[in-house]
Amino acid sequence: MNPTGQATKQNSTLTRLDPRASAPHLSGMNYFITGTDTNAGKTYATCLMLEELRRQGINAVGYKPVSCGDRDDATRLAAASGGLPIEEINPVHLNTPVAPLVAGMLENHSVDPQILIDGYHQLAAKHTQVLVEGAGGWEVPIAPNFRVSDLAKALNLPVILVVANRLGALNHTLLSVDAIHAKGLHCAGIILNQLDDELDTAMITNKGLIEELTGLPLIDHLIHQQNFINLEALENAGSGNS
Repeated sequence: MNPTGQATKQNSTLTRLDPRASAPHLSGMNYFITGTDTNAGKTYATCLMLEELRRQGINAVGYKPVSCGDRDDATRLAAASGGLPIEEINPVHLNTPVAPLVAGMLENHSVDPQILIDGYHQLAAKHTQVLVEGAGGWEVPIAPNFRVSDLAKALNLPVILVVANRLGALNHTLLSVDAIHAKGLHCAGIILNQLDDELDTAMITNKGLIEELTGLPLIDHLIHQQNFINLEALENAGSGNS
């Protein structure tokens, strides 16, 4: 990787999913943040989590292993992490706003997964808590034979799923949760993100149904432009409280 951070070559009853074991307590626990899709609100939710954790006195930082297009997400994470250098927060950046695998092909610079893994461990060695934000959704390809899900598996982190609250969210959520579990990882909870002010029937009913269908804690339902997050549900899930 060059000094600019460029990548180096290379029937009527609702049915729950199978229950999973409780995750560890939130404090000091690292998490992998993924979304049901691109623009689900991963960076927004991650920054709110970082701000809340740091308000509690926890040395928490964000990590965006790979970004494509502009670097706004990484810049926001760096600011929410206390102003860390963007190169530490985002070691690999590609200019084309597409999936990393495609950007690497177009720019003749394939992403080396080991750089992404090493960058995480470097941050984890210096900070109490690291929140890793993936690129796009759970199965976005990063490099040949290496997807976002493979990165989360390599880091062996519990996963927080950010869901864009809209028509189709139930399907996207169930598919994502199934895929996370199929990877052998724990899904620690769901953040439901309201993308705009107006609510329709799907948006109103999604909240209760997502909890019922997945059996996972709803960490928070973020109202449009909400500037705080309540992490009590995640803490309770980690400590085994109901």
